[in-house]
Parts: sequence; C-alpha cells; structure tokens
Amino acid sequence: MTATRGAGRYLAGGGAVGLAAASALTIERFELLIDPTYRPSCSINPVLSCGSVMVTDQAAAFGFPNSIIGIVAFTVVAVSGVLLASGTPIPRWYLRGLWAGALLGVVFVHWLIFQSLYRIGALCPYCMVVWAVTIPTFTVLSRLVVARPGPVSAALLEWRWAITGVWFGVVLLLIYLRFESYWNTLW
Repeated sequence: MTATRGAGRYLAGGGAVGLAAASALTIERFELLIDPTYRPSCSINPVLSCGSVMVTDQAAAFGFPNSIIGIVAFTVVAVSGVLLASGTPIPRWYLRGLWAGALLGVVFVHWLIFQSLYRIGALCPYCMVVWAVTIPTFTVLSRLVVARPGPVSAALLEWRWAITGVWFGVVLLLIYLRFESYWNTLW
C-alpha cells in the first residue's frame, strides 16, 4: 500500500466520522429549532452539553449552523479519500485546495475550541469529534502536498504524528484545566 493510498484510507474514514458527527449535530439542531424544550442526546451533564452550545451565536458563525459546513467539508474529504485509496490520480492543485480547506478548518476549529472553553463554558461531544478528526486530516493532507520538503518542513513531516499527539495533549490539558473543578467532583 502506498503512502497516498494509506492517506486516502484515513481521509475516507476520518471524513466519514466527521460527516456522521456533523450530520448528528445538524439533526439535533433542527430538533431543537422545532421544539425549544427538546433535550439533545449529546447533552450529558453541565460540561458535556451540546444543547447549551448549539443555541449560541458561535454555533452559527456565518448565519447558519456550523455543522452544515462540516457536512459539506467532510463529504469532500471522504470522497477525496475514497478516490486516493482506490488509486485514482488526483491533481496536485486539487490536493493543495483540499489542504487549504483543511487549514481553514483547523483555524475555525481552534476558534470554536476557544469559544467553547472560555466564552460558552460547555463542550459539545459531537463538536469534539469534529475537532478530533480535523487536526489529523490537516496532518495527513500536509504530508500529501509537500513535494520537496526543505529542512524545516522535512523535520515537521517526519515528526508530524508526535506533533499531532502533543497538539491533542494541549487541547485535552486546556479542557481539563478549564473544567478542573467539575472533573474533581466526579472522583
């Protein structure tokens, strides 16, 4: 299996997981619009509560639910992954565009992480799935688009999974620290 086919398999799977989370979030949002007393399935406790996140301005940053962006974006990622995994040649310009979209997605996700932690004060489980898929999607696509890495990019690519692990660790640490008093009540 070539690196491109392996990347395609990840993108297909990651895109499908992201699509499922974005779709579930969109359905929950529509249910909440239909019935304001509806309690979303992802509202588990005071911290893990997508219901309280969904009704904020940040959940519709562009005037419509953010999850609709996720449905479109993850569909593109999944289909692109299937094409790569099947060995279908994909032009470099397309992969670069996909990478640019993933970069925008990473920036947007980190804005949403900040908003969830420090402005809204709650975490949406479906949103966190999207966060967890977006970061490695960017990592995988970064490897695909760099044709001739220079010394710095070669080092970053070589250590990309360690960097991604640290990246996740920082996000988890921020989540723990922000809600430390709540987590401590669970022990």
